[in-house]
Amino acid sequence: GKKALAAEKVTADAVGKARADLAKLIKADVDKGPTLVRLAWHSSGTYEKMSKTGGSGQGTIRFKEELAHGGNAGLDKAVAWLEPLKEANPSISYADLYTLGGVVAIRILGGPEVPWRAGRVDSMSPSDVTPDGRLPGADNGSYEKDSGHLREVFYRMGFDDQEIVALSGAHALGRCHADASGFVGKWTPTPTTFNNLYFVVLKNHAWEEGCVKGETCKNHQYRDVEEQQLMMLPTDIALTKDKSFMKWVDKYAGDQQAFFVDFSKAFSKLLENGTKDLYTV
Repeated sequence: GKKALAAEKVTADAVGKARADLAKLIKADVDKGPTLVRLAWHSSGTYEKMSKTGGSGQGTIRFKEELAHGGNAGLDKAVAWLEPLKEANPSISYADLYTLGGVVAIRILGGPEVPWRAGRVDSMSPSDVTPDGRLPGADNGSYEKDSGHLREVFYRMGFDDQEIVALSGAHALGRCHADASGFVGKWTPTPTTFNNLYFVVLKNHAWEEGCVKGETCKNHQYRDVEEQQLMMLPTDIALTKDKSFMKWVDKYAGDQQAFFVDFSKAFSKLLENGTKDLYTV
């Protein structure tokens, strides 16, 4: 068995070509970048340390059973964008492609290089999809419940408070859509640039309940008081109401380099949770 697997290791050339194809896709439409980061994160965020189930390793997010999970609304589009790339790069598994897509997007959008290794082997069976409910929910009823929920979800994956805040910084990217999550708006003024502005904005603006100007929201969310142009989710605001979380919000708001270093480590760990026999290419 082992010899066969070893012979099928992905080559550096194959990974280089997949990276180039991903870069081309993102540069042609930069708004796809944040969604590809979300795809990488949600494909990985099902991991459970105790049972050693879930994680990015089997590429199960391509199955309609997993795309139907509440937290994955709208990700069917990202899976579809990558289908031609999978055909053009047959030696790379879906699981490797989905995680690599997030890594390439972060870099192109101005973020740090995230260490990435190959070797995930795709499942062929939707029975490997983990139960719904493992991804974080944005509104849990109170700040205490939001903080408790974040800890429950991320501790389950093996992360600590500092890593929770670092990973939350990915909200520098993208926006929420009424037809996907039901939340509406962008977190920062630069939704296609990976930077520390999520923390700067979260810390330095006053926030009120309500929808961003000119939009209708289905869900309970926040907007900046001054211009009502930016959005925060209840779980974002909860970071500022918890001493252990706020310590890291403060640090990253004042030090983008420290954020990049910590984010890169935490995101790499997220992408590798639950995988086995990965190798550097």
